[in-house]
Order: sequence, then structure tokens, then C-alpha cells
Amino acid sequence: MADETPTLSTRFRGYFPVVIDVETAGFNAGTDALLELAAVTLKMDAQGVLHPDQTYHTHVTPFEGANLEPAALEFNGIDPTCALRADIAETEAMKGLCKMIRKAQKAANCQRSVIVAHNASFDQSFVNAALARSQIKRPPFHPFVSFDTTSLAGLALGQTVLVKACQAAGIAFDQKEAHSALYDAARTAELFCYIVNRYQSLGGWPLTPPAD
Repeated sequence: MADETPTLSTRFRGYFPVVIDVETAGFNAGTDALLELAAVTLKMDAQGVLHPDQTYHTHVTPFEGANLEPAALEFNGIDPTCALRADIAETEAMKGLCKMIRKAQKAANCQRSVIVAHNASFDQSFVNAALARSQIKRPPFHPFVSFDTTSLAGLALGQTVLVKACQAAGIAFDQKEAHSALYDAARTAELFCYIVNRYQSLGGWPLTPPAD
């Protein structure tokens, strides 16, 4: 019997992986502002190889009463008061994200989306907090399952820092562009695809049924 054409819907237990990166005004998702959000969806070709696909990116206006930690702003270089940021309200940002993800998830015939991120618990906590504040009904993301490229890169490449993992994978990384949600999400997407595709090329996927 001929092998079935591989699909994204059968690769990750029906989950649709979405690479996320956020820039924030601190480490506490409940009190500190979400300032920038980027997402990259993925697609699978007829050979089962994973590729980055669509991108969503926006700067976000701090929610009312949000805390802005000076040290965090100095680290990421974001000035929330800068008119050139062209930021939008958090609720608008999350609605736009969910609309894009739902459409792509449906097209891939997946049941639910799962966040892929470097140090995923951090990004997931801010996305979940923003979704809750925005009162999004039935968000596409699983509330606690995530794929962490920190752990995956540690296993596959022996590196846990994003720039070093990308370098080990042969992915160009400009450190001057780091701490931009859009740039980091794009590099994380490439890294995740590299690891998944490398695993396949080494014979780890699809799984071979055990011999009788």
C-alpha cells in the first residue's frame, strides 16, 4: 500500500503549531504590559517537510493600569510613548491574531493550535493573560500545552540560547535585530522547522511500527 501524503494535521496529534514571540514591560503577565506580538504559522509540503508560512505582527498599546518596568524597557529598547510605534489596543491585537490563526488552523484541518516559543512558558503566559483581558471566546490556543524550542534545541543542538542554537543549525542571526518580536519569531520558526525536519531526515519520523 502506498504511503499516505504527510499532513500537518497528523504530525502533532492534531495540533496546529504557531510560533509566538512577545516583547513586554516586565516578567509578570498579570501586571506588566504586552508591548509587541509576532506569530508565524507553519506549513508542510508533500514530502512532510515543515516551512514557515504566514506572519502576524503588531505593536501593542499597554492595557489600562499596566506596569512598565524601566529595566525591561531599557533591555528591549521599546518606548511605549513613541508615536512611530503605530501600536493598537491589546484587544484589537488579540482579535487579529485569533482570526488569522483560526483561518490557518482550519485550512490545515487541525483541531487546535499550540504555541511554539523559545522559553515558551513566558510567551504563553503573556498571550493567555492578554486573551483573558480581551475576553476572547474560545481562543484557538491550548491553554497549557506548548512546544519549547529551548528544550528541543538543547536536545538536538546542545544549545539553549536562541542565537547560539540558530548558529549551530546554520541559521543566520543578526544580534542587532534581536529583541524584536518579529525578528525573534521568524528565527524561532526557522529553528523549530530545522529541528523537526532534521529528526525526520534521520529516520525518526514517521514512526516505524514495531516488528511482530
